Amino acid sequence: MNREFINKLYVRQQACLSCPSPETVAHWFSDLLAVLFPDFSKQNFSSHREFELHIEKLKLQLDQILSKNPIKSEDDPSELTQLIFDSLPEVHNRLEEDVTALYEGDPAAKSRTEVVRTYPGFFAIAAHRVANLLYEHKVSLIPRIISEYAHSKTGIDIHPGATIGHSFCIDHGTGVVIGETTIIGDRVKIYQGVTLGALSVEKRDAKTKRHPTIGDQVVIYAGATILGGNTEIGHNSVIGGNVWLTRSVPAFSKIYYKAQMSNNEEKETIVFKGQSA
Repeated sequence: MNREFINKLYVRQQACLSCPSPETVAHWFSDLLAVLFPDFSKQNFSSHREFELHIEKLKLQLDQILSKNPIKSEDDPSELTQLIFDSLPEVHNRLEEDVTALYEGDPAAKSRTEVVRTYPGFFAIAAHRVANLLYEHKVSLIPRIISEYAHSKTGIDIHPGATIGHSFCIDHGTGVVIGETTIIGDRVKIYQGVTLGALSVEKRDAKTKRHPTIGDQVVIYAGATILGGNTEIGHNSVIGGNVWLTRSVPAFSKIYYKAQMSNNEEKETIVFKGQSA
């Protein structure tokens, strides 16, 4: 390499000398999750005071991460850290609801402990709840690092900007994609390979609602793709496997593909079945 190129790289190294690495952020999240759910803990605490000091350590680490974040927040890092930790009881309550939804929504689940310890859906949702909390407080970059860490471990890609209601269930989960401006209601269940995405990937649409809205108590089966910021799935609807949707459907709908024979050739057509409330 020539000296000019080496100098260019060196300047960039110096500019990001104190930037929190993705590994540092992922480690902080893992330790926080272990505090919220001891199933993930690698540490035993001999006293209440020791546990309190560990939480204070996590607060200090977040303060440092926010202080060194290359994209600064408008809020003071220490004040922001306190706000985040004051919100953790609500995050924990939401996650307990998610555990219940996963356990009750899967006949194969033998216990809540099994869900917490082994289900990728729970890990991805937990990462999202924490990342979304930071995102809602206008923290840049750090939420994406947390969501991509969960993505790398689970194959579930949830943008931290997505709004997700109570009692969310992702069963199996591999290949799930949930876009930034997605809005998901309460008691929604989705299966592997579901995409809640955008119709447009133009940069000029970055600040518009590009992803769908999913109503309460909707079930979306494996491989379904729902696209568009104006697409709304009404509450209590069922979206069948491999359905491709770019338009809204009313509440209590059932959408699925049906194979039909025509001229000795099999083809699939979409079937809409509305139900009255």
